[in-house]
Formats: sequence, structure tokens, C-alpha cells
Amino acid sequence: MGIKKRLFLLCMTIFLVFLTGSVGYYVLFDGQYKFIDCVFMTVISLTSVGYGEIVPVTGNAQAQIFTMALIVLGMGIILYGISTTTAFLVEGGLSGILRKNKMENQIQKLRKHYIICGGGETGKPLIAELTKTREQVVLIEEDVSKIESCKENSPDLLFIIGDATDDNNLIRAGIEHAAGVIISLPSDKDTLYITMTARMLNKNIRIVSRMTNQKHEAKLKKAGADSVVSPNTIGALRMASEMIRPTAVGFLDTMLRSQKGDIRIHDLPISEKSKFNGKKIKEAGMDEFGLLILGLRHANGEMEFNPSPNSTLESGMTLIVMGEVAKIAEAGKK
Repeated sequence: MGIKKRLFLLCMTIFLVFLTGSVGYYVLFDGQYKFIDCVFMTVISLTSVGYGEIVPVTGNAQAQIFTMALIVLGMGIILYGISTTTAFLVEGGLSGILRKNKMENQIQKLRKHYIICGGGETGKPLIAELTKTREQVVLIEEDVSKIESCKENSPDLLFIIGDATDDNNLIRAGIEHAAGVIISLPSDKDTLYITMTARMLNKNIRIVSRMTNQKHEAKLKKAGADSVVSPNTIGALRMASEMIRPTAVGFLDTMLRSQKGDIRIHDLPISEKSKFNGKKIKEAGMDEFGLLILGLRHANGEMEFNPSPNSTLESGMTLIVMGEVAKIAEAGKK
């Protein structure tokens, strides 16, 4: 049972004890005394302050028995409440609630962040990579142990404890302002539902969905997924690459896992306000940022590998570059 629920039930139990005592005195004396006097009698009996009998209990056997039962049971409940509250404070329950509220406030202020649904075997390295590339990430996961596992590589990870199929948790994660959502759940059924919900909540968000069964790809794309990834297919391609091009694969692995730097292959979109817009590649000054241009995607989706230095960059194009994450981010702001 959650701490909030326990405290609520405890407060309600104490309230019922005082209410029972007050009503009991009122009924025992057939309404001869005001209800507020009965309430007062209950309070001074349970707190043992010794102000005297507002309601004449002495000499009335029924009232005396009722009072003794009220004190024994009532004081037991109150003492239990005090011990529970003390344990709550000592064990850090209050600080946990405060941290949770602070985290949710941080999440609500995020813009252009990425939401990860599922922190399992796929989600953990995914979060680590996004964090390393300095992206803002929010994890939705109902298994606390998986959240703690993800925090090993990303100690400042923001998270929502709950079911990703619950629309409210997606909203709490800031889906209306997010740049993308990655669904890495083991169930295609849950993935399909979240994909459809995410598209309904944010029509412009980019959705990448994991699938276990290849036949569900069409359904996921129809539900709103921009890209569908099959770990089995990716794993098969990786195994083939390890066999026939081990050096190239080793180069990419070293780049991703190296602790000496943050070299990545990344997108560099060209916008209307970009200083690169209208310039030829050789005039864009990519050397200033130490970036190596690997490819160019035109506005119509056509991909050009190793583009000519004389190619003119235009709004809507996207350069594929390799370089330090910080330098790529700096170039993207120009």
C-alpha cells in the first residue's frame, strides 16, 4: 500500500474514532447536551488533559464503560498513528514525495525532449545513449527495479512510475511538448496502443516503435509510427556484418562505447534561418566545427552519399555528419 493511501486511511480512522465518541455521548445522554460538548468530552478523554467532565460520566455505568472503551481503543489508534507518522518521516517517505513533486515540475517544463516507454533490456542502453548525446529524456516504467537499473548509467534520469499504456502517464511525461517517443515494450499489443495514443496526443511527434512480430509492422505504421524497429532483424543484420565486415563494425562499436570522447554520426537539419542555407558545402565552414560530412538528404527524401563540395544547401535538407556531440549541437544553432 502506498504511503499516501496509508496516511489517508490513518487520518480517516482517527476521525471516525472522534466521531464515534462524540455521537456515542450524544446518544447515551439522549441529546441533553450540545453536540459540541460531546465532541469536547471525546477530545479531553482521548488526550487525557484532565479538564473535568463536561458531560457527567461518573455515576452513569453505561457512560463509564463507553468512556473506558473509547480511551483504550482510541489511544491505541492514536499511538499507532504517531508511530506510523514518525516512521514515515524517518524512512524518508516525505522527502520521497517532495522529490517526486520536484521531478514532475521539472518534466512539465521540458520542451523537445524524448519519452522512453519501457526501461528493460532495450530501454536501458537506449537511455544511456540518448543521455550521452545530451538529449533530455523521460522514462515511463512501472517496475522500480528497472528504473534503478537505468539510473546506473544516467543518475539524473527523469522518470514516471506507472504503466505507459495509461494516457495520463504520457501526459505527465510531457508528450504534448516532446520531440519524440520511443516505445521499447516487449508486447506488440501494448506498443500498438501507445503508438496510436501518442499520435492522437501530439500529431507532430516522431514515434519509433519496437516490434517482435514482423507482421505487425504495417499496423504500427498505420497507427502513427514513423519508424518500426525489429530487434530480431537488427540482430540478424549485425551478426551478418560481424562475419563479413568485422573491422567496420568494430569501428562503429568503438565510436559508440569509447569513454575518451563523444563522437557520433548525427543529423544536422538546414532551416530557413540557418547560416548554412543557400551556401555551398565547401563555403559552409564545417571545418570550423570539426565535422565530417557523410551524406545529404534532400527535401524530397532522396539520399545523396558523399555529396559534392559544390552542392548548395537549402532549407529542408539534412546533412549527415560525424563529429563531437557538442560541436554538432553548436553547428545546429547557427
